[in-house]
Amino acid sequence: MAVSACAGSAEQRPPEPLEASLRTVEQGELVGFQHSPGAWAWRGVPFAAAPEGDLRWRAPRPAPAFNGRFEALDHPEPCPQFTSALQASSGVRPGQLVGSEDCLRLDIYAPEGASADNASRPVMVWIHGGANVWGFAGQYDGAQLAKDQDVVVIAIQYRLGGLGFFAHDAIRSDATDPRDAAANFALLDQIAALEWVRGNAAQFGGDAGNVTIFGESAGGHNVAGLLASPLASGLFHRAIIQSGSFDSVSWEAASGAEPGQSNTSADIALRIAGDGYTADALRSADLETVFNAYRGEDGAPFLNLPRMIEDGVTIPRDGLANAFASPDTFNAVPVVTGTNRDEMKLFNAFRDDLVKRYFGVILISRDAQFYDTVAEYQSRTWRILAVDQAASLMQSGGHRDVWAYRFDWDEQGRALFVMDLSHLLGAAHAMEIPFVFNHFDFFGRLDGAMFNNNNASGREALAAAMGAYWAEFARTGEPGTGGPTNLPSWERWNADGLLMRFDSPDDNGQELITGTDSFEALEADLAADTRLDDAQRCAVVEAIAAWRPRGSLDTMRQRLNCG
Repeated sequence: MAVSACAGSAEQRPPEPLEASLRTVEQGELVGFQHSPGAWAWRGVPFAAAPEGDLRWRAPRPAPAFNGRFEALDHPEPCPQFTSALQASSGVRPGQLVGSEDCLRLDIYAPEGASADNASRPVMVWIHGGANVWGFAGQYDGAQLAKDQDVVVIAIQYRLGGLGFFAHDAIRSDATDPRDAAANFALLDQIAALEWVRGNAAQFGGDAGNVTIFGESAGGHNVAGLLASPLASGLFHRAIIQSGSFDSVSWEAASGAEPGQSNTSADIALRIAGDGYTADALRSADLETVFNAYRGEDGAPFLNLPRMIEDGVTIPRDGLANAFASPDTFNAVPVVTGTNRDEMKLFNAFRDDLVKRYFGVILISRDAQFYDTVAEYQSRTWRILAVDQAASLMQSGGHRDVWAYRFDWDEQGRALFVMDLSHLLGAAHAMEIPFVFNHFDFFGRLDGAMFNNNNASGREALAAAMGAYWAEFARTGEPGTGGPTNLPSWERWNADGLLMRFDSPDDNGQELITGTDSFEALEADLAADTRLDDAQRCAVVEAIAAWRPRGSLDTMRQRLNCG
């Protein structure tokens, strides 16, 4: 079932089929198009059957054969989701239900002429972000990365929100396949996509024996999930985690079996189908009814849902992070993990307590110093969890092939004369994505303001460097010097906290820096920070509250006299 979908492509109509791009995959023949000089694309290719009707909340089944030649010319419809406030820059009203359950599809980008006759290129499979409740393949254009670096780029879609993550005994007891007993159906979709890639990558010039998974934010979280998943073993050979996370919740907490939880799968099931519901009733409910169960009393969607559930099928029951303590308990391939220096500014820019809004579009921070300071501590928290703790855990368990980075680019400048984007956003969450893809059509209406002639030279140099490192890692399992580009040698993470810092040439470009971080260091710095008064200090504690275990958060509050 489908509802009106949000636009994912700047193109007004599909391009013309290109006969030279005709390929034969497991489902039959498909044809793509000339994306741009030097690059071909195939879009909207099904990799599994539509997970609707009786297949809702089941492991994905094989995609049916094509009915004749399949024209892979346009992006797929997104998986069902509520539109995000972050889409406001593209003119989309947040909170709308859009998408189709027939969404398990992917977009492929390859250098012009790539085929089974030259199937030696690394395959880079992109897993989109969006808190695992929002996002779609059409946000990302892999053509330039494919062409610049001679790789095959594949952007995949997967079930989101309650359709992608649902821990319920009624569903589990109705399993007709062992994988149906999972809760992380989104991970199963990603695994099905990787299985499709293994069987078909050669047709597009890709080496199925050299697959890199990479993703940002929730996509990075999903990369971590695939690293920990026994079902994904052998399906990929390197992994890049951009601003990811390594947390998970128990089946009991997600399902409602554990007391004190709210908006559990049991609560949602009751809202969907009422008392006495069955698995059949849940699967037969229309899409609007399912998603309306995820709205609060005010009608606004609530999106703070379990997004990686310890189901014992897709990931271990003892948790995602614990899997990385030994190479014997995860898919121990070479890993890159990193964060952006100002991660949380993307979200803080929409906080009314931190930012004033004029005429609906001009944003000015209420207190510039406090705005920078609170984002600094929040973003350090993200780095501690996604880099310092994760990389150190992997290496202490004996997995040495781990590299780390920090992205620092903040040269957006001003918009509308008074809005300082370098201050409001800087090296914010997701800011590195256009540089990895070398494609600066990403943030909607903000693109023209952020990516302008004044910063073109520096950002183009940075994009070339990042693409080279990412591709060299995909090609060899080590980022090295970015292949033949002779960039600085990117060395492995170590006890000194060695990581690569990415910035434009005017700000030292790419350089190795050292220095570990920890919650102990963060708390000591926060206690001594003269930029903050007592009330602001306690406000920072609450700003990082969601990241800390309850016990350690209470201890921090007490030590800093925050009640």
